[in-house]
Amino acid sequence: MLYAAFLPIVNQELNAQVRPAHLTYINDLYKQGKVFMAGPFTDKLGGLVIYKADSLEEARKLAEADPVVVEGARTLELREWSPLEFPLS
Repeated sequence: MLYAAFLPIVNQELNAQVRPAHLTYINDLYKQGKVFMAGPFTDKLGGLVIYKADSLEEARKLAEADPVVVEGARTLELREWSPLEFPLS
């Protein structure tokens, strides 16, 4: 399953400091097949990580271990995501 982690920035200065560790973390998870896609929102107020996990609990564990969440630079909203398969008909 796929899980979307919305990561709004709550502390810009702290986020700037922790961002390199965040990028390393999600890149390592991508190499392990645990991140499907990720990137910042164009308004610079946060970003999105889409995790591949066997359960919500696994996805939550991965998302909560992200350095930007651990350090309090961003908050986390995690939701299961079921993408449509196109074409629909």
